[in-house]
Amino acid sequence: MKISEQWLREWVNPALSSEELAEQLTMAGLEVDAVSPVAGAFRGVVVGEIVSAEQHPDADKLRVCQVNAGGDETLQIVCGAPNARVGLKAPLATVGAELPGDFRIKRAKLRGVESQGMLCAEAELGLSDADEGLMELPPEATVGQDLRQALGLDDVVIEVDLTPNRADCLGIRGVAREVGALNGIAVCEPPIEPVAATIDDTFPVTLAAPARCPRYVGRVIRGVDLSRPSPLWLQERLRRGGIRSIDPVVDITNYLLLELGQPMHAFDLGELAGAIAVRTAKKGETLELLNGNTITLGEHNLVIADERRPLALAGIMGGEGSGVGAGTTDIFLESAFFAPEHLAGQARSFGLHTDSSHRFERGVDYTLQRLAMERATALLIDIVGGEPGPVVEAVEESALPVREPVHLRAARIERVLGVAIEDAAVEKILRGLGLDVEAVDDGWHCAVPPWRFDIAIEADLLEELGRVYGYHRLPTTRIRADLTMPRRPETQLSLRLLRRHLAARGYREAITYSFVDPAQQALFDPALPPVALRNPISADMAVMRTSLIPGLVATAQRNLNRQQPRPRLFETGLRFLPGEGDTLDQRPTLAVLLGGRRQPEGWAGSRDAADFYDLKGDLESLFALTGCEAAFSLAAAERAGLHPGQTAAIHRGDAVVGCLGALHPETLAALDLDRPLYVAELDLAALLEARLPSFAPVSRFPEIRRDLAVVVDREVPSAAIVADVRATAGPYFKELTLFDVYAGKGIDPKRKSLAIGLTFRDQSRTLDDEEVTKAVDQVIDSLVKNYNAELRG
Repeated sequence: MKISEQWLREWVNPALSSEELAEQLTMAGLEVDAVSPVAGAFRGVVVGEIVSAEQHPDADKLRVCQVNAGGDETLQIVCGAPNARVGLKAPLATVGAELPGDFRIKRAKLRGVESQGMLCAEAELGLSDADEGLMELPPEATVGQDLRQALGLDDVVIEVDLTPNRADCLGIRGVAREVGALNGIAVCEPPIEPVAATIDDTFPVTLAAPARCPRYVGRVIRGVDLSRPSPLWLQERLRRGGIRSIDPVVDITNYLLLELGQPMHAFDLGELAGAIAVRTAKKGETLELLNGNTITLGEHNLVIADERRPLALAGIMGGEGSGVGAGTTDIFLESAFFAPEHLAGQARSFGLHTDSSHRFERGVDYTLQRLAMERATALLIDIVGGEPGPVVEAVEESALPVREPVHLRAARIERVLGVAIEDAAVEKILRGLGLDVEAVDDGWHCAVPPWRFDIAIEADLLEELGRVYGYHRLPTTRIRADLTMPRRPETQLSLRLLRRHLAARGYREAITYSFVDPAQQALFDPALPPVALRNPISADMAVMRTSLIPGLVATAQRNLNRQQPRPRLFETGLRFLPGEGDTLDQRPTLAVLLGGRRQPEGWAGSRDAADFYDLKGDLESLFALTGCEAAFSLAAAERAGLHPGQTAAIHRGDAVVGCLGALHPETLAALDLDRPLYVAELDLAALLEARLPSFAPVSRFPEIRRDLAVVVDREVPSAAIVADVRATAGPYFKELTLFDVYAGKGIDPKRKSLAIGLTFRDQSRTLDDEEVTKAVDQVIDSLVKNYNAELRG
């Protein structure tokens, strides 16, 4: 937001320098990015008028102009500007003048013709970058007057970087209120009186979507003369606000945007048919915007339409076919309030961001529309003439925002801000901000003004007090707190331990957004409807994640595209799952991703690619941290986005706590990935639950190991064999190692061989062969009975 200091001081004039004013605004939360002069440093430049312009005798592109410099003084100027013509008023740098860049004007001869000064373009005066011709001054400019005085150029532009909650300061009026409150002085608003109708013409308005546009104000003005230029003061205020002058009607609507913060629009009345309707668009309707782009509308878009077609994208941009042009004589002027929550994201969906959408998305004073209409009408009649009709207002009172009073407790001020502020000072600050304050026993009831959408709770009022009172005046005190050591159950692992363990195994932690691309989300969780955001940052961050896998895969994709061929990533965070009714289950989750080579590139490293079992092994190392690794098991499963032959469900006991698998080839193709990736996702609650550590002495007696090779059907999972062995091996069994899986020559093609190492030991004595053999026989008998196993010789 760019603000002319001269204009601001017409509203409120504190006894501060420009630098002090900028510092005060910054300290109050309205950060000033820059304070810049509106023009370069120059002197000796006056308003000149060309009284004659003749062709230079020796140069086709030069003209010899006689220029009135004021009074009876006429100077001969040789000029090459294409717009130099009789009657034009332009800046004239006289002999001795100094222009920006320490450029001094001297008498000179151009192709043998004397020139007694220079007619200037805007760029030569440091006003803008325009250098294609002379700066054209309006006809009412006084010839001979110093240009700095004529244009009020002894001014600075204060550029304020506003946070999204301070939409009330997107206009001179709002900033003036702030400055008045900060300095305890009154704001002098220009008087705005209703303009009486001189004709009875109206144009009907209906609100077909009152929840999205609860107030719409319109007015017919006939007989405007757009051949009249915008006055100099209006052009200059727009220029200093960062807006170029177009024509008087558009300039006035832009002026109201800068002055009051109310976006407005003018239609060519002759292009309208029937009535104005504020409605949602029909699917497939198209609209050519003022920027020349044609957009296709959806049912979620709000438009201003007549009986034939959409005229404007509501609150964002007008349409090309109904805008004001050079031939317009009758206009329909509109001023509306659009609900911020419904307009948010509409402009971005079309790749647009306009001054209007910037304000409406953040919130505009919903009582301002009629006042802005009267102000714009008065300016239009004064500048371009015309006869106004009555103001037409369509309003749905029940749909307008309702601002509940906020209660401020006096005791909370010192507790939160750390300083006691006198009651009278509190009331002065709050009233200076526009709040209606009523004293009660324990504090104040505060009615929030319609332009402050950011004040809803007591903490907001405390922030306002601290801001206006002055953060620099708040005392600095040491924080006092009772610090107690938190309880840490030994049956609960710390998340830090899991992170450090994965990092030690070569993984890097990723932190991704909780918002993901709906299309990518659907690849992995098509059955779960994600929570859609009302105002997404972008189209590819439009829903809350139901899985951490999409974000982790996108991170891997980004790394692969940047020549990082061995992604090993993990992330801990929340998944957002539909709960009972309208509730949301926010579930802490761990996701892991693996790809590329098994080992880092090196002369001694293997070139083998990592696979499903590498990731499985890393997960089993995590299971081991719990001390309950036997409670975890894997079973073949299917999941969207993963390869059906390389996917497993992770169980802890009887509960499914996660999944593990390879990305499906179709998923890889959809994401434009050219190599296999393996992912896993687990509920953190199951992974952090550990066995209570207990002491067990190391046995002094030797262990005995027996190796078995059993042949079973290929379809029998190895995990089932391992579980059966653990269940039947008896009390002396201590450890099982599955050290080989073989299928091939010498084995039935429908079967496979599993080599298992069994370790037995007792704490109190040395086991004999008979006891161990009995335990091994039990294992073999169970495998034969349950899985038709054969002992391989």
